[in-house]
Amino acid sequence: MKLIIVGGVAGGATAAARARRLSEDSEIILFERGKYVSYANCGLPYYIGGEIEQRDALFVTTPEKLERRYRIDVRISQDVIHIDPEKKEIQVRHLETGDVVVESYDRLILAPGARAVKPTIPGIDNGNIFNLKDVTDTDRIKAFVDTHDVSDVLIMGGGFIGLETAENMGRLGIRVTMVEMLHQVLPQMDYDMAVHVHQHLREQKVDLVLGQAVEAFNTQNGRIRAITDKGLELDADMVIVSAGIKPERELAESAGLTIGSTGGIHVDSHLTTSDAAIWAVGDVIEVTDFVSGQQTQIPLAGPANRQGRAAADNALGRPDAVGGLLGTSIVKAFDIVAAATGMSEKRLKKAGYAYKASFTHSLNHAGYYPDATMVSIKLLFSPDNGKILGAQAVGGEGVDKRIDVLAVAIQAGMTVYDLQELQLAYSPQFGSAKDPVNIAGYVATNILKGDVEVLHWHELESFAEGEYMLLDVRSPEEVSEQGMMPGAKNIDIDQLRHHLDELDKTRRIVCYCTVSMRAYLACRILTQKGFQASILSGGWMTWLPIQADREAQQQG
Repeated sequence: MKLIIVGGVAGGATAAARARRLSEDSEIILFERGKYVSYANCGLPYYIGGEIEQRDALFVTTPEKLERRYRIDVRISQDVIHIDPEKKEIQVRHLETGDVVVESYDRLILAPGARAVKPTIPGIDNGNIFNLKDVTDTDRIKAFVDTHDVSDVLIMGGGFIGLETAENMGRLGIRVTMVEMLHQVLPQMDYDMAVHVHQHLREQKVDLVLGQAVEAFNTQNGRIRAITDKGLELDADMVIVSAGIKPERELAESAGLTIGSTGGIHVDSHLTTSDAAIWAVGDVIEVTDFVSGQQTQIPLAGPANRQGRAAADNALGRPDAVGGLLGTSIVKAFDIVAAATGMSEKRLKKAGYAYKASFTHSLNHAGYYPDATMVSIKLLFSPDNGKILGAQAVGGEGVDKRIDVLAVAIQAGMTVYDLQELQLAYSPQFGSAKDPVNIAGYVATNILKGDVEVLHWHELESFAEGEYMLLDVRSPEEVSEQGMMPGAKNIDIDQLRHHLDELDKTRRIVCYCTVSMRAYLACRILTQKGFQASILSGGWMTWLPIQADREAQQQG
């Protein structure tokens, strides 16, 4: 049997190695258009910034190692330009010589990945404007930084690569401006969680320009000037474009393979395309969302590797189905970590799902142990049975642990009630007797059981003036030091029972504190005394970053 694999990075290299382990006698040829195979895309910004010192550390393996260990015929710098499914042949152009050859196959796995989006903006072909998608891009950027006096860099795009590049440029002492056409970074997250990242980026002296798109570049005094659609002019020594990726679907499309509604190659649960002898994996395909069941694209290394393994199994006659994807992802920018799994609130709204949300802010480990930091969690769940639909977490140490637990919970079909019962490892250095995941479960369960009525920050804005009263139940010292929401009345939770006569039973009372724990207690006291009481979900720690971000965007 002759197996040809197109694309040699994550999914393709994994498929090739797996195929050899399953079949010692098969002929396996891997074509890669670039010069390198099986390299760590996610590590590229860290090599530029010097966190990864050795370039060779970026490579999981090399063509020589694949040939030596797995007896795989690896052909780099060779571009597959056509597929003839009827003849079971491909045409391949050697990029160094221009020669075109025909190669037959019995089975074919497509793993061409995706290419960086290059917006059609006047002036974008300036030599000081770079993409960051592969090793060649990385080498160009690093060489430019190492040989030029770069004081300012402009980064277009606030996704994973944009944030990681911002961190690493900052590490080199370069001033960073980030331009994002949306009003938030990290589009896979909700705005009310992304604002924590905004706040930290600004603290790290990153100039955030949100809600604006670059519409032109020109050269001013040897530097690049970017002009946004709102007329803002931004000067930099270099620009890194991180405006997203697009599936490399053209090869499949020209071969008559079915392209899905999202723009990726359509495959079934066995990763088979519309041609029974061709499979496809990685960034080039559309996948099924685990929660919604809808088709989507999730360009992540983890799923691509899993798909490569499964496609090799299927191509060699060992049926292996892949399930829907959660899109669990995580990114670090300077000292903040942001992670998500499952559906976001904006995606749930778009899909027409009924849902409830909760915000919690808990320390990553026992507060009495040194260096505890806050982990903020947004939980999205079904109002009917509490089934978990999605989660986001932002903070420092421990975010990765919590999002992984929540990802497993979603995949296992668990509910918020189950989160209360999770028996997670506890020692003061690593967690708390009530882990942040447990706390998220407790709060969500309180909502579902009707123990407390929750209002979210954006819901307050829908009320008419005077329709509710804000009650701040923090201590007077906290209020004096930190401030208070406009129009709020302050009564310390420890004094609340003695001041009930100061409150109006005809108006809704919205209680808040720092993270909502004392507000929950206040709400329980008030509702049992005949008041209409609700809590502001997430309290001051949810509301304040949002207000600060709105002000910063208005000023910017």
